Amino acid sequence: MTTSTRRLSRELALQVLFQQEFAEKRLPVEAGLETFRGSFDAPPEVWSYALELLKGVESHDKDIDALIQQCSAHWKLNRMALVDLIIMRVAAFEIKFAAELVPPAVVINEAIEISKKYGTVDSAAFVNGILDQIVKH
Repeated sequence: MTTSTRRLSRELALQVLFQQEFAEKRLPVEAGLETFRGSFDAPPEVWSYALELLKGVESHDKDIDALIQQCSAHWKLNRMALVDLIIMRVAAFEIKFAAELVPPAVVINEAIEISKKYGTVDSAAFVNGILDQIVKH
């Protein structure tokens, strides 16, 4: 799987998870992903990896949030920018729980680049700092 395929999958997972935060009734991740299928033209590998990420974040949600909280000394999860938090959730899943090993440096770099695209001017440094702590944890 190429870097660009994984990047698109990560961005798609971010968008699905972000949408679910505002849904009155939270859809299963498969259905949430399906709502984007008509709007995005992507190869099957992108959809497959996005679904893997979504299922992983969902199945490890409590452990992932606890890990992020432990590694963010001065921030509570509910005070973090939602986009930053979701980017870190996806990355934390890949670093700590994914079956397929992606080097942590690659995951962190991708999270930083995605946070530059979707977050604030401070997002990249914030995400980098916490994910670095997660790798060391």
